[in-house]
Amino acid sequence: MKGVVAFLERAFHSDSQADRVVPPSGFTAQLTLFAAGAMAFLAVFALALSLAAGRLADQWGEELARSATIRIAAPADQQQAQTNAALRILETTRGVAQARALTDEEQAALLAPWFGATLELDTLPVPRLIEVIETAEGMDAAGLRLRLAAEVPGAVLDDHSRWRAPLVKAASRLKTLGWLAIILIASVTAAMVTLAANAALAANAQVIAVLRLVGAIDDYIAHAFIRRFTLRALIGAAVGMVLGMIAVLLLPSGGDETASFLTGLGFQGIHWLYPLLIPPLAAGVAFLATRLAARRTLEGLT
Repeated sequence: MKGVVAFLERAFHSDSQADRVVPPSGFTAQLTLFAAGAMAFLAVFALALSLAAGRLADQWGEELARSATIRIAAPADQQQAQTNAALRILETTRGVAQARALTDEEQAALLAPWFGATLELDTLPVPRLIEVIETAEGMDAAGLRLRLAAEVPGAVLDDHSRWRAPLVKAASRLKTLGWLAIILIASVTAAMVTLAANAALAANAQVIAVLRLVGAIDDYIAHAFIRRFTLRALIGAAVGMVLGMIAVLLLPSGGDETASFLTGLGFQGIHWLYPLLIPPLAAGVAFLATRLAARRTLEGLT
């Protein structure tokens, strides 16, 4: 905490004489404000993407891990009998919270995207599907398969493991990509601030030379640039963060199933406080970038 306080005091300590070295407006000021604002705006979306991907991975893993499907592929005259036999087995299977056979209407709705809404199940050899919901402790899938094989020859158990792993892996990679984007955004911000600081230092080379002649040390001169560019980055990032949060807030939040991922792209609960960290982080990046740029440039002007 003491280190943070010292950093803030040093970064924002005002010195009117030293501040005259840094142009208050112009190309470098606009570049710093725009870069910090644009990068903060993008950082809000990268953060929202990463958090939403994390929630999505947890949701997919949790939902698919607690559900399974049994397909009854049997001749039409045996299908109902085998379906009833499978349901009886599930009633006595430990770890099964609920099991039910899907109706013809529900199965037709599942096939509608591929075969159209007017599909008649009687025209196709469609297997009967049984939805299985597991309890928190789960069920013994291997044992259930053995019982089904012995008593219901047309039954095939799908515990969604082959679907769950790729989906969770994809969502986890998307989360990692979001954090990587935040790191890249911070790097671009540092590069842009460094360019702006170098340009300001080069443009004021004569003023710096005069300050040195009257006894000003390099730390004194560098502090003026560090403070001004840190404040610019903080202000620009704050504006970009606010605009980004407004944009995220305006994203669709309804229950449109066709855009379920987009409707989940946002912040929830305490996550709304996370973007507030972006402006001080941007200021910290600007502080370090300007400090390094100022020291290198001042050494080159000797």
